[in-house]
Amino acid sequence: MTVVRRWTGAEARALRMALRFSVRGFAEHLGVAARTVSKWEAAGAATFPRPETQAMLDTVLSRADGAAQQVFEMLCRTDASPSAAAAWRPQGWEFETWTDDLERASVALSRQDFGSASVLLERWLMRFPEAGVDERGGYLRARSLILQGGIRRDQGRLVGPGSARASFLAAREGFARLGIDSRVAQTDLGLVVLEEMGGDLESSARGYRGLSTDERLSERDRALALLWVGTALSKVPRPDAAQHALTTMAAASEAFERLDEAADWSVAQQKLALAHRARGDLGQALAFIDLAERNRINDSPLQLVRLNSARAHILLTDPATRNEGAQVIDRAREMAALHGLRHQLDSIRRIRTAMSVA
Repeated sequence: MTVVRRWTGAEARALRMALRFSVRGFAEHLGVAARTVSKWEAAGAATFPRPETQAMLDTVLSRADGAAQQVFEMLCRTDASPSAAAAWRPQGWEFETWTDDLERASVALSRQDFGSASVLLERWLMRFPEAGVDERGGYLRARSLILQGGIRRDQGRLVGPGSARASFLAAREGFARLGIDSRVAQTDLGLVVLEEMGGDLESSARGYRGLSTDERLSERDRALALLWVGTALSKVPRPDAAQHALTTMAAASEAFERLDEAADWSVAQQKLALAHRARGDLGQALAFIDLAERNRINDSPLQLVRLNSARAHILLTDPATRNEGAQVIDRAREMAALHGLRHQLDSIRRIRTAMSVA
């Protein structure tokens, strides 16, 4: 077992990551304030916890299992320089553990458990910078970056340093270096989604259209691109765009049904509902949102917020159902706030403003 002669913020951070704790969870485990742990990690090797805390850290390390101690040792020995990183390529057992953590992070992301997902991913992204991995490690790193981008996208962090776009671009570069064209195309699809979320509707519709026929993508991914063509067009304030959106979404819905992709089919019904609302056909809009809710596959917070937001948008459009719509959108807002879904909160605020909800 590694013996730490004197703990610094750098070793404390390595121990937290090896034990897979969040900052708050690690602080609670040690009995200190979360801001104290954050200060240690920000200062790194330049700060030294108090003597009583040094003893606590010794105890926590001694009680860690063998796998966690091994990860801790490797994290402590990793240097930020490219030469040191190259000397610490993933070992055989690490590939398996990294792959397992990717699956766990994916499940956590689907539940909008952003904290757990981030901890699982960042321990590997920091442990193995790009300069220190071989092809297999490069592939796992690129996959980790895609999931990190998904976390940041769902949190509404779309552009700039530390954004979904930065993660996706780094992942795309990794997949391109490895010559994995299908993954490059999937990442391109994710980047176009960010364009649409940022409000660049015409450009994103063109991007989706090109990817909807891209042979590098699977048939399901091409159908998703087609659905998102319609999604982008349904938001464009032009009379011809609304009908084009409906036609495109219907084609995507048929593709999902043929492919037996039930979850995607349900999402398509939700998108069709909003497209009908945009055309003023509220009866059809309610019929499609009912279909989406009856056939949903999961009850993740994100999916429930999207469904409730869509239903509320439809109900708020009709003066006869405005009170019900206000109640539904308040529920969506509370759930989005609870789970840190910042982009959804922004969408809800726009709906409330457009519908003049108090």
